[in-house]
Amino acid sequence: MNRQDWQQIAEEKLLAADALLAASQWSAAYYLAGYAVECGLKSCILNRVASNPGVIFEKKTFSQNCWTHDLATLVDLAGLMPVLDAATASAAALKANWGTVCQWSEETRYQRKMQAEATALWDAIIDPNDGVMQWIRARW
Repeated sequence: MNRQDWQQIAEEKLLAADALLAASQWSAAYYLAGYAVECGLKSCILNRVASNPGVIFEKKTFSQNCWTHDLATLVDLAGLMPVLDAATASAAALKANWGTVCQWSEETRYQRKMQAEATALWDAIIDPNDGVMQWIRARW
């Protein structure tokens, strides 16, 4: 899969999550919204690899680690942790949104989520000014 594939999947997952929210399917919407962030970050990793192919040889486990679902690890693999740290230090709303998004994990597919949790995650992801996907899209 290439960067554009991951970007398309991320956007499709967001559309699906939006439809699930509209249908009051909170748990599924929560899971897919977080998965969209994961896919977006995987596109960011490929962006880093495209501009610096040697990065895959810096650590023996680089490629293996890309299979993770942990969002903070994916940010790190994309080489964006210092950028995220700076952005969240200067934008309280982005910091709060990132904090909300980081509560997501692949394990949420086995959990029931209520409307408040699903809409809080959705809002943190799609906020037009300080949303996590806005931040990701600028870097993928």
